[in-house]
Amino acid sequence: MASLTIGYSSLDSRVKNIKLPDLSQHPSWDVLLTVQSGSAKEPNLSGAPKIDQILTFTGQGVTKLRNQVIQNAKGKYLVFGDDDVTFNVAGLAKAIEHMEKSGSALVLTQAVDESGQLRKAYPTKITKLTKFNSAKAATYEMVINVEKVKNSKVAFDESFGAGAKSTYLGDEYIFICDLISAGETCEFVPISIAAHPTDSSGSGWGSNEDRIARALIFDRAFKGTTALPYLVRIAFGLKKLGKELSLKNFIKFIFKK
Repeated sequence: MASLTIGYSSLDSRVKNIKLPDLSQHPSWDVLLTVQSGSAKEPNLSGAPKIDQILTFTGQGVTKLRNQVIQNAKGKYLVFGDDDVTFNVAGLAKAIEHMEKSGSALVLTQAVDESGQLRKAYPTKITKLTKFNSAKAATYEMVINVEKVKNSKVAFDESFGAGAKSTYLGDEYIFICDLISAGETCEFVPISIAAHPTDSSGSGWGSNEDRIARALIFDRAFKGTTALPYLVRIAFGLKKLGKELSLKNFIKFIFKK
C-alpha cells in the first residue's frame, strides 16, 4: 500500500477534539498536524497512534495551514482533516488503490453524517471532475497525489476559505478548478472515507455575507472570462431557488449583491 499523510489543520484550542484513526495496519501512513496561532502539544489520545509532525503558525486562514500540509506531507498521497472529522481507514485504502491505478492528481470521495448517511447526493459511479460538477467539494473528501500537485504549481488560494474576511467559502472548489486548468486529471469516486457533522461552514445561505461569498467564488474559478461567472451563477442559483434562495436573493446572487 502506498504511503499516505493524514494532514489535520486546527485552531490550538480545538486540537483536543481530534479523533485519530487507528493506523496500526498501515505502517507507511503518518499524521501531520498544522495548528493556527500559539503552540500545541500532542493530544493525549489513549490507544491512538502518535502525531508524527506538529507545525504551528500564527495568523488567520485555514488555507495557509492546508498549503503547509501539502509542503510538509511525507506520504505519496494526502488527505485533509479537520478537528471534527473522523476518517474511515478502509475507505482511504480503497481510494489510494484507485489512485494508484488511475494516476489522478486528485480524487473527490464521499462522507457520511453522524447517523452514517451520505451527507449529500453524490454520483453513483466514477466521474471525471470539471468546473461544472465539483462546486460542492469538501476538503475532507479530497485525496491528492502530493507530487503531481506540487509539480502543477497549484496551491490553495489563501484569499479564500475559513478565516478570510469576505471570501470565507469555496477554497476546495477553487483548488480543484486550478488543478483542472493546469491539465491535471481529477475524479470523483464513490468511496466513503470520512464522517463529518451535518452542519458545516459550507452549508449556510443564511446571510447576505454567505450569498456574496458564494457569488465571488465563481469569479475566481472562471477568472479570465467575463460572462461565464454570471451564467454559472444563474445555473447554480436555479438549483437553490425556492429553497435557500428567494427570487429576490437569486437575482442578488447573480450580480454579487
